[in-house]
Amino acid sequence: MTDTDGHQLNVAVLYPDLLNLYGDRGNARALERRCAAREIEATVTGVDIGDDWSPEEADIVLVGGGQDREQRRVQADLQQRGDALREYVDQDGVVLAVCGGFQLFGHHYRGWDCEIMEGIGIFDAVAAHPGPRIARCVGNVVALWEGETVVGFENHGGRTYLNDGQEALADVVSGFGNNGGDGLEGAKIKNAYGTYLHGAVLPKNPRLADRLISLAMERRYGPEAADLTPLDDSAALRAHAEALHAALSARESALGRRFA
Repeated sequence: MTDTDGHQLNVAVLYPDLLNLYGDRGNARALERRCAAREIEATVTGVDIGDDWSPEEADIVLVGGGQDREQRRVQADLQQRGDALREYVDQDGVVLAVCGGFQLFGHHYRGWDCEIMEGIGIFDAVAAHPGPRIARCVGNVVALWEGETVVGFENHGGRTYLNDGQEALADVVSGFGNNGGDGLEGAKIKNAYGTYLHGAVLPKNPRLADRLISLAMERRYGPEAADLTPLDDSAALRAHAEALHAALSARESALGRRFA
C-alpha cells in the first residue's frame, strides 16, 4: 500500500447550510475520518452563495439535498459556477451530488409548481416533480453497484430520467431510485457520481467512500496513490447490514400485502 503520510486532500461542500437534507454533511465527515485513519490530511471547506471559490481548489466536491425552496436559493449561484464545475469534471475532478444537488447537476429540474430550475448539465439527465398530489418516493433503498450493494434512504418528490447514453450509478433492488419506473439509481460520468441516497450515504457504504478518496488521490498524486490501506470497517458494515435488512424486509412486507 502507498505511504500516504504527508498527503493532503481538499474537500469542498457546496451550500452546506442550505443543502443538508437528512444529514448529507455527514458525507464530508466520513471522508475526513477515513482520510485521517490513513494519515491523509483532509481539509473540509464550505462554499456558500457568493463565496470566492474555484473548483480548482478542490480534490472532492460534495453537494447535498434540499427542498425546492432551497434549490431555488442556490440555483443562480450554481449557474455562475457551472462552467468551472464542468471543466473540473472534464479534468477528472471527483464529485458526489445527492438528491437536490443531483437534480441541479443535470440539465434542469421542474419543481412541483412547474417552475423550471436550470441545472449545470454535468449529468445528461432531467428531473421533474409530478405534482403535490402524487406520492413522494420515500423509504430505504438497496441498489447494486459494481456487484455489491449500496444502501441509503430516499425522500424525493422529483423524478430523474437519464437520457440515452447516460450511465446510471446503480441498479435498484429495493426502493424507487431515480423515478420508481426504470430500475435505475443515480448517474455517473467520469469521476462524478449522482444519487438520491441520503443517510448520509458514505458512512454506511465505506467502499463508495473509499472510491471517492482513491480517485482524488490518483488525480492529485498519481496512480500509485490510489491503492488505499484497508481499514477496520466492522462498524460501517454493521450499519450497512442493518439498512439492507430494513429495506429488504419492507419490500417483502409490501409484496406480501400486494399478493395477499
